[in-house]
Amino acid sequence: MVLGPHGVHAEAHRPVVAGRRGMVCTGHPLAAEAGVAILRRGGHAVDAAIAVAAALNVVEPHMSGVGGDGFSMVYDAEHGRIRVMNATGPAPARATREVYVAGGIPMKGMRSVSVPGLVSGWLQIHEAYGRLPLATDLAPAIELAEEGFPISYKLAQAIAGDAALRECPAARAVFTRDGRPLAPGDLLVQRDLAETLRTIAADGHDGFYRGRIARLIQYCSEDQGGLLTTDDLAAYRASWEEPISIDYRSFTVYSAPPNSSGLTLLQMLNLIEADDLAALGPNSAASVHLMVEAKRLAFADREAYLADPRYAEVPIAGLISKEYAHERRRLIDPDRAASLVAPGNPWRYQGQAPPVGRGRRPPRSTPEDTTCFAVVDGRGNAVCQLQSLQSAFGSSIVVPGTGILLNNRMTYWHLDPDHIDCLEPGKRVRHTMTPVMIFRDGRLVLVCGTPGADTQVQSNLQVITLVLDHGYLVNEAVEAPRWRHLQDGTESTVPHRCADELLLEERFPVEVQRGLTARGHPVRLIGPWEAVGSMVMIQVRPETGALFGAVDPRRDGYAVGW
Repeated sequence: MVLGPHGVHAEAHRPVVAGRRGMVCTGHPLAAEAGVAILRRGGHAVDAAIAVAAALNVVEPHMSGVGGDGFSMVYDAEHGRIRVMNATGPAPARATREVYVAGGIPMKGMRSVSVPGLVSGWLQIHEAYGRLPLATDLAPAIELAEEGFPISYKLAQAIAGDAALRECPAARAVFTRDGRPLAPGDLLVQRDLAETLRTIAADGHDGFYRGRIARLIQYCSEDQGGLLTTDDLAAYRASWEEPISIDYRSFTVYSAPPNSSGLTLLQMLNLIEADDLAALGPNSAASVHLMVEAKRLAFADREAYLADPRYAEVPIAGLISKEYAHERRRLIDPDRAASLVAPGNPWRYQGQAPPVGRGRRPPRSTPEDTTCFAVVDGRGNAVCQLQSLQSAFGSSIVVPGTGILLNNRMTYWHLDPDHIDCLEPGKRVRHTMTPVMIFRDGRLVLVCGTPGADTQVQSNLQVITLVLDHGYLVNEAVEAPRWRHLQDGTESTVPHRCADELLLEERFPVEVQRGLTARGHPVRLIGPWEAVGSMVMIQVRPETGALFGAVDPRRDGYAVGW
């Protein structure tokens, strides 16, 4: 087997990036540089994370921005505490099910827009942990937006592929030259966005959620027939939450609680823990089959039980209990793929009967564009953050005078009144964003995450087990061939339907493809690097403080150490 120039255990074409004082892994090299520059100035990991987050809004505009939402997981090394900032916005107050039920939820346009939550999250993590002024953290992004930067081939492809950008005058003015999509090497200048970031730096929460920016968002909404109002913006505030966790072998894995899909990742790890993955071999037919079947069970449960816990009782303790996993894993046949699975009954594993109400029946039988980044500073503090507009360029609407691309997160809602994640005003939709931190003996050893909608927890499962069970280096894990399982009735984006398929990057050996087909999986090969996602991963060596970083080559990602 050819391991490539940087492989030790498996193929790798990019090196492991090493550092001692800090590591930033993100979806774009200019954003990574912005984060490291802040660390060099003495900033906390949170300061660097805000610099990265804002820079990504500029250089990766199709993936995330202040018009979107996200989750931040923050590890405070001094106090040994992990917290999660939930910056996901709710449905607007006027966004009732009845408004949408006749025509459905549109993929683009103002009626696809939920309340932007990301800025509130940035501001609160900065208030809690930031060491540098907010204006200092945002300065790299403001400079990039005002002076412009050469766009990459990946970004140029995304711009050319979104016809809706050319239909919105404010978006057309930014992303085209007289209607011609920007090409690789063209400068993308976003002066209105630079001014919006300056306003946030100067005026904080009120600068975005009240005042001029909020009024311009409402004017745009009214002009485009949307539902978002200044009242929705003024009422919003992101919230701190406690993480959820499980023990996996000798490690403790943390993720975000609902409305994140973090518990689905933890449930899958529980389901495979009893098997000797090392003996099955990395990316073998047997190991892939096991993980796909675990995913199948966990997604059936997600569809039945996961929603905004302010609106529905979610059996978190039961779903991630070892006892429930033991019961559910009996349904996994090592030699045959299941044709249909139903949700289980996690309630008995947390000592209560199922609540009476909707969403307790079996589920009826387009890629997300998000960004993920990880930061660890020299003091051991860490951030894993995901932020998103939902699909590429979100609603494809730029608010005139602000440079803000608005999200299309409403496309995650269900309109079936019996579904637990049915649309209600003020409710936060179920999210796929899943930040991850892993500890051993109380010490941080791994920070990772990826964009990719329903692929996120599947990709996390694959790379985590490659490192923890098979001893892969972080670069080998993020570059390894990946699979994605599609399961009808469990897809997050409307219409929530799909063909049941197992997508394999064609780099999987032929014997693996045949082994999965023989087990009954409907295998479809995709391009060698076509799996959705852009994994970032930082490994910490507690004994020396060394930091090892790696970023997925499937996008424009880059790791920079210091």
